[in-house]
Amino acid sequence: MSTPITAQMVNDLRVATGAGLLDCKKALTEANGNAAEATTLLRKKLGNKLDKLASRSTKEGLIESYIHLGGKVGVLIEVNCETDFVARNDDFKVFVRDLCLQIAAANPLFVSRDQVPEAELTKERDIASASVAGKPPAVVQKIVEGKLENYYSTVCLLDQPFVKQTDKSVKDLLAAQIAKTGENIQIRRFARYQLGA
Repeated sequence: MSTPITAQMVNDLRVATGAGLLDCKKALTEANGNAAEATTLLRKKLGNKLDKLASRSTKEGLIESYIHLGGKVGVLIEVNCETDFVARNDDFKVFVRDLCLQIAAANPLFVSRDQVPEAELTKERDIASASVAGKPPAVVQKIVEGKLENYYSTVCLLDQPFVKQTDKSVKDLLAAQIAKTGENIQIRRFARYQLGA
């Protein structure tokens, strides 16, 4: 017996994932009404779509600023998209403001993993290896990989948990925005200023 799919279920899934209504309904039907399973199905499906969109040019977008209460922390960010239609969209503007808030709160140093200098990674590997000296090499390798993942989630914006919804990463937030707009979106760069730092 299948679970009836209600409009509310479809809308809730759409809000959570940023996928289209029809995709959400199909995923819920396939998952027999299980929202968690439907989310997983959509993430798999949207992953392929995101790969296709990633190659498209992004020449429009927004530069947004944010000054935290008290004026002690400020953020300037550039987020690009394909068309000015999306750049003027209120959802896109909210997304960019949320990124500013994320940067102000979590203080990332890089947008993505590929921007982390190799010297920094080598230093982190050495620190992690030294802290587990004397263990078998396979164990050391696993521990070092785990510590590197923690390092990435601290210094890379896309790997950080989203401050407003910690069960999602910023990368998930970006993927949902790409799915919602149907356009390639790239976080190009940011600068975070802190008084006295």
